[in-house]
Amino acid sequence: MDPFTALEQSVKAEKLPEKLGKILHHFFKSYIDAIKSQVENVDPFIPLLLKYHELVIETIRHPYQFEPFHQSVRDPFDYYQFGLDLIRPLILFKTSRIYGMSTVEKMEEQLNKGENVILLANHQTEPDPQVISLLLENTHPKLVEEMIFVAGHRVISDPLAIPISIGCNLLCIFSKKYLEKPPEKKEEKVQHNQKVMKQMSQLLSEGGKCIYVAPSGGRDRPNREGKVDVARFDPQSIEMFWLMAQKAECPTHFYPLALYTYDLLPPPHSVENELGEQRNAKCTSTHLSFGQEISMDNFPGSEYLDKKQKRQSRADWIWNLVKTDYQNLLPKE
Repeated sequence: MDPFTALEQSVKAEKLPEKLGKILHHFFKSYIDAIKSQVENVDPFIPLLLKYHELVIETIRHPYQFEPFHQSVRDPFDYYQFGLDLIRPLILFKTSRIYGMSTVEKMEEQLNKGENVILLANHQTEPDPQVISLLLENTHPKLVEEMIFVAGHRVISDPLAIPISIGCNLLCIFSKKYLEKPPEKKEEKVQHNQKVMKQMSQLLSEGGKCIYVAPSGGRDRPNREGKVDVARFDPQSIEMFWLMAQKAECPTHFYPLALYTYDLLPPPHSVENELGEQRNAKCTSTHLSFGQEISMDNFPGSEYLDKKQKRQSRADWIWNLVKTDYQNLLPKE
């Protein structure tokens, strides 16, 4: 059966809401069109879309309950591998680049000693975790399989995102912009976030953990000139990770990470509160740039600042590091 017929039947049978059916139809068409631009025969990729459709239906029938710390589900079905297989055809590996491999080697050495690594990064597309894994799977498979991603509520509540999210190690947290949406859920979300913080503290004290966090709290989007830029980092988010790292029983190292993945699956131009956003897949190059380890306590001008100023300046400094590396990843005009 082709994926479009499967979608039509699921909507008719009321297994799939019509809105989600239309979004999936658009995604499947863009996915197939993208792959057609690279290969003559798309038939080998059709089972991936049919399986994805099946997993979405299962998610709707039996909503998945994510724990504050969700560990990748690899058995009886390997969700991690499925996520990689679904995104793999969209990446043009021959023209994709990773910068800072010596930094990755240093990170892995620190992790092997039982120390922690926190990556302060920008975030551009839903499958950023899969992109990172795919670009490093041949050289650092253990690192990417064990990497933990700080995930927002959309990642764990959108039926179209959940089948991919289940394959990741996630710390599931509500970002500030969603705490009061809706207002009556604020207290419940605050309590959930406190549980996540406690869990994260335990993980850092265990040691050997690599955590990716986007301190912007969301994905990069086009600015007024239509150019995609790195979203500003939230000082409170970075401060929270710094404080937790100081309290942990194992040393924690901080690194900036820049991602260029936007064209793969661009987000909506504006932040949407409702679940169910359009997904327009493209075949594209993707790039990563790992910066050198940074000092969270001593950075340019930090000695002249009070506590509040230091918090803001630290966030701006790290954001500028990521932004500079990101700009170096952009295609030359």
